[in-house]
Parts: sequence; C-alpha cells; structure tokens
Amino acid sequence: MTDTHPTPALFALSDVRGPVLRPGDDGYAEEVTGFNLAALHTPDVVVGATGPDDVVAALRWANATGTPVAVQATGHGANFPIDHGLLISTARMTDVLVDPGERTATVAAGAKWSHVMAAGAPHGLFGLSGTSTDAGVIGYTLGGGLPVLGRAYGYTADLVRSFQVVTPDGILRETDADHEPELFWALRGGKGNVGVVTSLVCDLLPLPRLLGGGIYCAGEDTEPLLRAWVEWIRTVPDEMCSAFTILRLPPIPQIPEPLRGGFWARVALAWPGDPAEGEALIAPLRTAAPVALDTVETMDHAELDRIHLEPRDPLPARESCVLLRGLPPDAVLALLSVAGPAAGRDFPLLMVEVRHMGAALSRPPAVADAVCARDAEHLVDAVGVIPAPPAAEAVERATAALAATMAPYGTGHTMVNIHGTPGNEQDRARAWTPEVYERLRHDKATYDPSNLLRFGHTVPA
Repeated sequence: MTDTHPTPALFALSDVRGPVLRPGDDGYAEEVTGFNLAALHTPDVVVGATGPDDVVAALRWANATGTPVAVQATGHGANFPIDHGLLISTARMTDVLVDPGERTATVAAGAKWSHVMAAGAPHGLFGLSGTSTDAGVIGYTLGGGLPVLGRAYGYTADLVRSFQVVTPDGILRETDADHEPELFWALRGGKGNVGVVTSLVCDLLPLPRLLGGGIYCAGEDTEPLLRAWVEWIRTVPDEMCSAFTILRLPPIPQIPEPLRGGFWARVALAWPGDPAEGEALIAPLRTAAPVALDTVETMDHAELDRIHLEPRDPLPARESCVLLRGLPPDAVLALLSVAGPAAGRDFPLLMVEVRHMGAALSRPPAVADAVCARDAEHLVDAVGVIPAPPAAEAVERATAALAATMAPYGTGHTMVNIHGTPGNEQDRARAWTPEVYERLRHDKATYDPSNLLRFGHTVPA
C-alpha cells in the first residue's frame, strides 16, 4: 500500500457476508483474476458479494469514502487493469430462475450464459448468448450483447424486461420501462456507467435446436471463400446468421485437432429455421473452395459454443472492432491485403472476423435503449494474444493497421463490449452516437455525480 492511495478503514464493510480482502490476504489473487489475463488487477479492497445486500454495503462504503469502484463477474470483458479502489466480485451470485409460462429468466449478477442455458433447457427455452456461453450475462448485456443469432432476434439488451441495480449512492432500485425509465434506458447498451446490476429479467426463446457449425478451408483459400461469402450473404434470409473468420491458431493443447497450429478460413453459421432449408441455403459455400473441415450439423441450442469454438481457458488477449457501412469489393481487397494470406502465417492476430449484421440487429427495439450499432452492415472483430513483449507490441501494431485499413468503410463507431482498451474521451465516445453519448453523460451526472464508477468503458459526467 502506498501513501498516495490509502485504504480507508474497512469497519463499514463488516456486515458484508462475502469475503472482504486486501492485497496479501489469502484468496486475493484468485478473487481479482479474470478470464482476460492481460488485465492484472490490483484493487485496494475486494468485496466478494454474495447478494444484493453486499453490493449495497460496498457501494455505501465507497460513496462515504470517495473510493472508485469496479465490478467483475467472469472478467471476459476486462480490457485494462483495475488500479487501486474497490473491486466488487459478483462471481458467487449465479442463481438463474426460469418462468416457463412467461418465458423469462431472472439472472443474478455473476451468472454465465451456460447457467442460463442449463436452467432453460428442461423447458425448451434459451437466452440470446454470444459466441461463448462462458461469458457473464450482465456485463455482456449492459454492452448491448451481440448474439450468435442476432440477425434473427436482435440484441440481447432489447429483450431485457427489468433490472435490479444498486446506484452509487447505495440505493437498491428496480427499473423497467415504467419505473425509472431513464435508468432502464442507460443500462441497456450504456455499459456500467450508472450502477451495479445485481440481477435482470430477460425474455427467453423457444428454440431447442438449430443448425450450426463452421465450414473450414485452408488459409491459402481465404480469398475465394471470402468473396463467395460476401456474394452469398446478399441472398440469404434475415434469419441466417454468419461470420467469416481468418484464424491463425497456435499449437497449444487448448485448441482441438485438427485445427491446432493451423491457418484457416472459416464461415461460422447459425440457422434457427428448418434444418433441411438451412442445408440448402449454405450449399453454395461448400463449393467455393476445397473444404478441409465441415462441422455444420443440427445441435441443441445449449451446444452453441461448438459454432465459434472460442477458448475456454483464460488467456491474455487484446480485442478491437470496427463497424462497417458495407463491404464493397475494394473493402474486401483492403481486408485481404492486411490480414489475408499475403500477411503471412506469422501475422500476430489470432482471429480477424467479419460478422454479418443487419436484419433484426438494425431494427429499433420495442422500448428504446442505448445500443448504437443498428446502422452497421458488418463488424470487423480482431483478437490477438499478448503474453509478453515483443508479442504485445506486434499485436498492437497489427490491430491499429487493421483499424486504419478498414476505417474508410466504417461508420466511425465501435461496439462497447469489444471496443478494446478505451483511450481518451474522444475514443470512448466512438462506442455511441453523439446524441446517445451526451444523454449518457447526463445520466452519469444524475446517478454517479462523484464518478465512482470510473473503471472500464465509462463516460464522464
């Protein structure tokens, strides 16, 4: 502990049921370590919350002492270290209650999508998860939530019915479209700017099975597969969800054979309709280039992770995204020039993915929210593993080069969940339209005037 960052007395946290830890205490390191190992957290105090009362106590203490606050469930979205302050860990709060009649789930702050899938499966109901069900529901949803089946059903935030949230003044609030509607608006797409969510209620989908998987070609065949996919997506129904991915995978045990250590081009697919119709729709992709591996099959919704095959073990990663207005031929050439076979197998980005947006993702929700990516036709997502210098610097250079190359085709905005490490205020603002950003600033001034929630992708009051 340094004199410049003293830790206030902790007696006010004596009512917390979960652990209250400081650096050096047993369990501290395990408590602060999240999925993204690139963000090494060193808070002055950790509260391992067991329920809403612990979150209330933690925020009242933080408010009384002027201590900045961060929140972590799984740490998938941790983009930079939490330095000093208070970390509220919600990882113990994993309850999920399904109401089959209402087709809803009440999801606690630390629950993962895998918990929601397991609770809904006996009723044939499932949530709008992203590419990994290991990610936490709350953080994902606060950033809008881009589901695998997004073109068919929209953003996850659009399906939230209500939140239970503790604002920085330590007050536990219930908010929905009719109760504190401005708070409800800001929590759906505005990330963690106005409070610490302890639970939400969201709609579930009656979709027990879907057609999904990946069509893999050798990386050297990236261009023909990409060009075929770009033409193909112009013809498909709204319900067809897909992404084109360039993968340079390391030879590590966590990656299954035969993908381990390979250079691949892939089209990831998810179709919620009739499987036979889906198979007919994707047939042209199977003739675009020699297919090395085809994993497309009918699967249980709970097996959604088999589509994108994201890592299950923690790793140090850097992620960023660019939202595109479209993908004309010169944009395809630009992408190939910077990330295709010509970049070589030593190109430092693990994954460069182009997600097909539009359809339900472009439609306004029944109740307005702060999600701002509805005008994008595509999203370019880049992920690099950054274990140590000089690899970290190479990833940063490649990420910057990809963003600069695709910028002429972009909307000028990003998605808050995969923006990467936010820089100055102008950079942070790119996650929203100017109008939404100013509204979020107003809400920040209303609910967090002392700027206690200043870690992560936050806005100034």
